[in-house]
Amino acid sequence: MRKKILLLGSGELGKEFAIAVARLGQVVVAVDRYDDAPAMQVTPYREVIEMLDGAALDAVVAKHRPDIIVPEIEAIRTERFYEYEAQGIQVVPSARAANFTMNRRAIRDLAANELGLRTAPYRYASTLEQLTSAVDEIGLPCVVKPLMSSSGKGQSTVRTTDDVARAWDYAAAGGRGDLGEVIVEGFIDFHTEITLLTVTQQHGPTLFCPPIGHVQERGDYVESWQPVAISASDLEAAQATAEKVTKALTGAGLWGVEFFLTDKGVVFSELSPRPHDTGMVTLAGTQNLSEFELHARAVLGLPIPEVVLLAAGASAVVRASNASEALPSVDGVAAAVAVDPRVDVRVFGKPTTRPDRRMAVAVAAGAVGTDVDELRARAKDAAASISVS
Repeated sequence: MRKKILLLGSGELGKEFAIAVARLGQVVVAVDRYDDAPAMQVTPYREVIEMLDGAALDAVVAKHRPDIIVPEIEAIRTERFYEYEAQGIQVVPSARAANFTMNRRAIRDLAANELGLRTAPYRYASTLEQLTSAVDEIGLPCVVKPLMSSSGKGQSTVRTTDDVARAWDYAAAGGRGDLGEVIVEGFIDFHTEITLLTVTQQHGPTLFCPPIGHVQERGDYVESWQPVAISASDLEAAQATAEKVTKALTGAGLWGVEFFLTDKGVVFSELSPRPHDTGMVTLAGTQNLSEFELHARAVLGLPIPEVVLLAAGASAVVRASNASEALPSVDGVAAAVAVDPRVDVRVFGKPTTRPDRRMAVAVAAGAVGTDVDELRARAKDAAASISVS
């Protein structure tokens, strides 16, 4: 078994996936809009293109003739995926899944209208005037997001009417692609946000990882932990929802399905058809297979009998403080790992910085049953030891 995989998007998640499939003997062509992206550093094959350029995307596919296409970012001409599938190329998880989940309008309408899932109330807006009306309808506070973005870019909370214009400008600056539209979501009164990593297989049942708790700032993940405290009824509801939506989208792979935990049950938030940033906690050895190894097996059609919790873990990100085109130096790794034998660090190798850009992650592990707050503190202490200059 030797497949050629075209990896569209080569950030830190793509890097770990490329390592996972390389260990299984596969060939990876790493593609991104900038050179020396993290995944490009672990494979000899790379392409630098603008993936919103359909002709450029077609040219790379024609050049490499991959067996499998794995999209890892949102800003791609995903409508081209249907043609690639027609050519006999496997798209992960599927062309349908990639098209629906790369656009918040498509996935939210599918979840709320077609599948009847419980979501926050929402409206769309393509002008500042429409946004003002949508905020009036939804009520304050509410959250404004670009229809296409990643890592919380362009996302903000509107707490007063004075925030509306600022939210519109911020969404326009942070959105990816050329949609020029935002979604306005009603604010959910939740006590915990979770990611339920869900694995759909080519020849096996849908599996669920132990749920992961996470904290976001401005819509971007800053720490996560596994497992998270959740009632049996809420876990059952989350698993049923995740299975329902992934089945509707079709295909094999690992999905990051996000939920709000409230005093009145679980509320579906978002879904990514690929390894999730909060799932980097699995790099601490919390499971028998990390999220990247699960994705690799599912993509290649290898059997996954079960997912087993082996340890408790936590992760905390290291972020840059300023913007620079100079090659960054990530310092303090030795200090971060010197004291605690169950703390580890992954440096992503991004060639440039911008404010709050994720540059590394620290992970801490402990025996199952270890106090989660203790693990979170250990991971955050390790991350605080590291600086980017």
